[in-house]
Amino acid sequence: MLRTASLCLLIIGLGASMPVILRADDASGGRTLRAGMIGLDTSHVIAFAKIFNADPPAADVAGIRIVAGYPGGTDIPASRDRVEGFTRQLSEMGLEIVETIPELLERVDVVLLESVDGRIHLEEARPVIAAGKPLFIDKPAAGSLVEAIMIYELAERAGVPCFSSSSIRFGHDLLAARQNDKLGPVAGCDAYGPCTYQEGQPDLFFYGIHGVEGLFTVMGTGCQSVTRTHTEDTDLVVGVWDGGRIGTYRGLRNNATGFGFTIFGKKSIAQAERGEYQQLCREIAQFFKTGTPPVPAAETLEIFAFMEAADHSRNQGGIAVSIPELLKQSRSEALRRLGSSE
Repeated sequence: MLRTASLCLLIIGLGASMPVILRADDASGGRTLRAGMIGLDTSHVIAFAKIFNADPPAADVAGIRIVAGYPGGTDIPASRDRVEGFTRQLSEMGLEIVETIPELLERVDVVLLESVDGRIHLEEARPVIAAGKPLFIDKPAAGSLVEAIMIYELAERAGVPCFSSSSIRFGHDLLAARQNDKLGPVAGCDAYGPCTYQEGQPDLFFYGIHGVEGLFTVMGTGCQSVTRTHTEDTDLVVGVWDGGRIGTYRGLRNNATGFGFTIFGKKSIAQAERGEYQQLCREIAQFFKTGTPPVPAAETLEIFAFMEAADHSRNQGGIAVSIPELLKQSRSEALRRLGSSE
């Protein structure tokens, strides 16, 4: 988990020249929350900074300004090959670049944890939670289900607001599916999306999570079991929900890709579109202002159980894996690890 030497020099140079940015007031006279970003190795950091720091910002994201960033980064190519470039872009946009997470926490009120490598999210989230800073964690919430449970448990114990989500779920039709009178009660959903892997964490965590997040936005919690069929080009994951409802996720590789959702209701069948960054940033802004997460922790953890169960199913020849049992076992292990570390 190493940053490059050239990046370290870049941080030192930037840190010496950039001033500390203090809390300001927004145009309406209200208090503006200073936001910091941890992990500058994903295109999301540029997109989010442009949205929150626009002049003037859209009304639904006003009152949040990203003022500082800690580059972080690990040795996976998706991080190592991009962190320096994104860090430089953010510096040119006026953000202060700091060398440590504690330095960042001294300068900000709220935090966006953006590191592209989910395996380091637990270690990066710990000091944020200990400092009492409201925390948004970009996908994936963690590098394993156990570590995701640990993050949420730490946040709950500390009384720190925390949530994680893909932007996909905030498409209007996806959000409205559970209360759509024309559709009627949701009977099932077929979701598809791009699905590349990152070595060292469950297959669907890296990119499959987008489509799975949309699937759960429609279906809600209550998935009982998961089976997975895997080929070089495709993953097909079938979940059985309570009441016999069925939701599927098709992960696409090497052929045409895109996102799509077919929702099966009691009264009709509908198509739904994905959400975009602006919609996610609107939810993040509201969360930071109110402390109320837009996605319950239980739903996020069931999403991660679904994805991790898919690996267990594949490794055991496609057998059905129990979601309640996996959650129970993982929570027990999470609490054991927390007990041994505190």
